[in-house]
Amino acid sequence: MNLRLLLAGLALISATSFAQDIAPQKLLPAGYYVVVAAYRTGQENFAQKYVNELNTKNAELHASYGFDEHKKMYFVYLDRYGEFNTSVDEMLKARKDAGFGGAWVRVLKTGVVQEYEEVAAVKEAPAKKSTEKAGPVAEEKKAEVKQEGLKEAEEPKEEKKSNELTDEEIGVQPKMDPVKIPHSMSNTPVFLSLFNARNNKVVKGEVQVIDVDRNALIKKVKGNDYLTLPDPKSKTGKISLVADVFGYRKVQKEMNYKDQIAQGTEAYKEMFGNFILVEFDLVRIQKGDIATLYNVYFYNDAAIMQPDSQNELNSLLALMEEKPTSRIILHGHTNGNASGKIITMGNSKDFFSINGDVKEGFGSSKELSEERAKTIKEWLVSKGIAENRVAIKAWGGGKMIHDKHSVNAKKNVRVEVELVED
Repeated sequence: MNLRLLLAGLALISATSFAQDIAPQKLLPAGYYVVVAAYRTGQENFAQKYVNELNTKNAELHASYGFDEHKKMYFVYLDRYGEFNTSVDEMLKARKDAGFGGAWVRVLKTGVVQEYEEVAAVKEAPAKKSTEKAGPVAEEKKAEVKQEGLKEAEEPKEEKKSNELTDEEIGVQPKMDPVKIPHSMSNTPVFLSLFNARNNKVVKGEVQVIDVDRNALIKKVKGNDYLTLPDPKSKTGKISLVADVFGYRKVQKEMNYKDQIAQGTEAYKEMFGNFILVEFDLVRIQKGDIATLYNVYFYNDAAIMQPDSQNELNSLLALMEEKPTSRIILHGHTNGNASGKIITMGNSKDFFSINGDVKEGFGSSKELSEERAKTIKEWLVSKGIAENRVAIKAWGGGKMIHDKHSVNAKKNVRVEVELVED
């Protein structure tokens, strides 16, 4: 079972290095745990605060937390038992009587390599809707930790330079409803976890939900949030989940809306309490790959970008900063080959506004595509990227991907990023 919970992967960091960062007394020993919350690596302070809150409210709970060395997570648990049936009984009591509607049992086995399994209750007790901030995925906001009034002082925000999410932007876990068994796509929320497989950081992006039978897009949904996936209402119920985030290779996962969800059926899909966690471990584009800046927009007839282009530009900047030896080629494209007016930046170098400082000229579509690529290069240079790391190639309308009169003609106007050295 390959559970990494939102930020898993850790391709360059060994399990040993994590263990060295955790106090020995916080490593979980073998046993059967009644768990009410889980926190990712780096959120020990949230686990500690939640434990303190629980024990302050009810001195009889004796809640505690520990680090799962294999899963790289902190678990907040009500108690640990030496026998499975006892732990299941206590878990059901916690759901029914203590208000922990999302409580579950996690088994820690002994061995050279620790293995874990999610334990589904063979009997179900009525569970009250929990008013506690507890459950399988405890993603908290640093600016405001909503745990029954518990708050943490705000920390200074760092300038965001990429599509990697800050903790403030990661989805906050919803209130726990009773666990529904059997699990299916129609009655169980999913958390679509997008993360950088190299540095384990959460990545901002959308996931396309594709109806496999009709080969049609159903809708685009936000990654790193809780949601119920749409029903394709098709014969087979098959859907594809496609994460196509700029700067990363496309990742696709297959699911079936009609199937019951069993624990551990796929490495990337896992039941976690009463949620389905679907993991998209994103890998940066490699030498020879081409990514399109579809969300970088230019004003008409201009080599000046619109303000809402900055988010994807920051993603490109992050790619260049993450790989200091990388070099790219910016390929400029237009819709058609007609000549016309070309508006370029003036001496003020305002990348995102057409003001009185701009220059107007006349030229070919190839010249317009070149000026647009130059604008992106100048922006990167203004952010500290060496000029010799960015080359330019202008195509005009020579490589359109749609007919220039089609409904998709606007997609011909684009700048592509080719990674030529990483």
